[in-house]
Parts: sequence; structure tokens; C-alpha cells
Amino acid sequence: MVVKKTEQRQYPRTFLTARIKVIHESIGEGIYETRDISDGGVFIVAGEKPFPPLGSTVIVQLQGLPIPAPEVSMVVVRRGADGFGLSFSNNELEESP
Repeated sequence: MVVKKTEQRQYPRTFLTARIKVIHESIGEGIYETRDISDGGVFIVAGEKPFPPLGSTVIVQLQGLPIPAPEVSMVVVRRGADGFGLSFSNNELEESP
């Protein structure tokens, strides 16, 4: 018997709802909510709001903290039924300690 592995995620997800700002020339700035995060990226619930196309590099910043969060470069890598999957860009991964 052969069992197919359907889960292809490299990093485990943590479900988290948080406000996040997305910046891109096609939308300007938009505020969205996260659905989950992982060491590899984040899923953003967009609903009917405009969002940059797949392959776009965007700047994201977590909102609602007592001090401004850092702005992080991410790439739009997946379109889901209700939002988009973003992956940390190679530049961000290389700068991590």
C-alpha cells in the first residue's frame, strides 16, 4: 500500500489573527488580517480587497504593537480561496540571526 503525502509544508503553521499592513505599488498600503504564520511565511486573509499579484515583492509590518514593528520584505507565493500566502524573501532570511 502506497500512502501519498499531501502536506508539503516545510514549516509548521501557528494559527494567529493579527493586523498586518501590506505595502506595494499596485495597492499603496492596505490593512489585512493574518490567519497563520510559520518560520517560512504568513497567510493573509484578503477577502475581496485588492492584493498584489503572485510573484510580487511586498513590504509587511505587524500592526497594533506598543512600538512600530520592523518592515519585512516578503513575496506573494500562493493564492487561496480567501487570501494569499507570503514567503519571506531570500534577503530577509539571509539577514536573520
